[in-house]
Amino acid sequence: MPLPQRRHLAVPVAALAVVGALVAIPDARIAAAAPPAEFAPVSATYGLPKGPTVKGQFLSYNDFHGAIDPPTGSGAVVNAGGTSTPAGGVEYLATFLKKLRAEAKAENRQTITAGAGDLIGATPLVSAAFHDEPTIELMNEVGLQVSSVGNHEFDEGVAELLRIQQGGCHPVDGCQDGDPFQGADFTYLAANTISKKTGLPILPPIEIRYVSGVPVGFIGMTLEGTPSIVNPAGITGVRFTDEIETANKWSGVLKLFGVKAQVLLLHEGGSQGPATPTPGVSDCTNFGGPLAPIVAGLSPEISVVISGHTHRFYSCKLPNSKGADTVVTSAGSNGQLITDIDYTLDRRTGRFAEITAKNVIVENGVPDGNGGWVRDASGGYAKNPATVDPAAKKVADKYRTAVAPIANRLVGSISADIVRTATPAGESPLGDVIADAQLAYTRSAGAQIALMNPGGIRADLDADQSTGGEPYGQVTYGEAFTVQPFNNLVVTQTFTGAQLKNVLEQQFAGFGGQTTQRILQVSSGLTYTWSASAAPGSKVNALALNGTPIDPAANYLVTTNDFLANGGDGFSNLTLGTGRVTAPGFDVDALVAHLATGPIAPGPANRISTAP
Repeated sequence: MPLPQRRHLAVPVAALAVVGALVAIPDARIAAAAPPAEFAPVSATYGLPKGPTVKGQFLSYNDFHGAIDPPTGSGAVVNAGGTSTPAGGVEYLATFLKKLRAEAKAENRQTITAGAGDLIGATPLVSAAFHDEPTIELMNEVGLQVSSVGNHEFDEGVAELLRIQQGGCHPVDGCQDGDPFQGADFTYLAANTISKKTGLPILPPIEIRYVSGVPVGFIGMTLEGTPSIVNPAGITGVRFTDEIETANKWSGVLKLFGVKAQVLLLHEGGSQGPATPTPGVSDCTNFGGPLAPIVAGLSPEISVVISGHTHRFYSCKLPNSKGADTVVTSAGSNGQLITDIDYTLDRRTGRFAEITAKNVIVENGVPDGNGGWVRDASGGYAKNPATVDPAAKKVADKYRTAVAPIANRLVGSISADIVRTATPAGESPLGDVIADAQLAYTRSAGAQIALMNPGGIRADLDADQSTGGEPYGQVTYGEAFTVQPFNNLVVTQTFTGAQLKNVLEQQFAGFGGQTTQRILQVSSGLTYTWSASAAPGSKVNALALNGTPIDPAANYLVTTNDFLANGGDGFSNLTLGTGRVTAPGFDVDALVAHLATGPIAPGPANRISTAP
């Protein structure tokens, strides 16, 4: 019998909800640690209150990406203030959320917990094997109440995102864990994801919550550029609208409802630029990326922007369309940070009177008493059992147990760490290995060249990682899947040499509609040089295969994943291939097959070079 579906109200007025805030019990087992200097709070004031005030708290995080287990390797720590703090893992995230809520409750502050997208998608096997249902169950458990969608919420298409929100068994795999999937208890907001059929947002655009009787409005959206970074096949029925125009439209709707304290949950972000002195994470010094110009166009009613996407962490102020301060935050990624935003509302005007925001590290380690952290026998950071939330751990352990036989299966070996850190030319050792793996996987189809998008490489391969207790250099299926978690198909197509050069020219903004520089990873034998100073369309030269110049008129069989072949990441020239052949299995299967021939050494990262 099918699960009952929770009603989804697509019309704008029906998207308004009144829900009480969630307050959890304290966890006294956490010893307060001195935060790095860069985590100093940022504050904004908006004039003296004209009446009685109400206190509240927002707790927020973004880009969780199904990071149920604590991150490992180079990503295991948060680096700030010259120190490295082991952080992350859902049972620790739950504990810190409860701690911060309890502190707010002691100050008579009501808490609302919010997200800024990419909660799911690009997830490790413990979540991805069950179509990210574990992550949603855990977001319910930790008390998330409202979140914007992000680009990765669309990885499996619009229909799957609606199932994630509303519940129900997967249409192909069913309810794999034997339990009904009830969907998200929190509300996904998608103000700028518009159905081409209805002309309305596919999910509620806004939500209203009440803080001691004063309404606070949330607007949620992903970046307008989502179509260029997800598989086009899953989003054919929707369009994505401009962030500023959409935010201000729904800000006006909220204002009509008398809601003048507004928060934008935006899956788009920025980062600090170089400066002297070096900016801390609370600064907006030389702040770059799309976020600053978006904030500069926002309605003054939007006083808080909780952002994401860039995986950077910051808490700072940027000017809005009236030049007034807007508090702008991001909590990095993978549940390693929580942004704690305390605020005061003017009950008479319904507006924010004061806002203070800071990032808090979700510590999971055991202090060694000397300013460092205890290491376990394998050299990794020991985890602190005193800061584990039992309820979150129970849910996580259910899925860890279910996936362990698959995740811990040994599939191959590496001789040393293989990292995704790119050279100045844009090539990485792991990118080389993955491209070589896809070429080897499709040689039977005649493939001569393989290309891999760098954004599809989600983690390093660490030789000393031991998720299943395996020896140094041994790689498990779960570790390989964490590197390539998208289950993309592997396809081979025919291109002329001239078309291949155009594909590589499309790596650079200004050619073929490309807006962002993205350097494809290339397989062994393909070499070229690119020049940053050359005009768009003329940046690539000395293009050769096994030392022989590419012939513009000759045909070449080129392998990519289907994300690229369908035009993902702005590579529309990769849709022009002919004679598409799809290999069995997925891209991770190509990597696994290659690792089985190991030990695999890091790629040389010398196939792409730069010239003045």
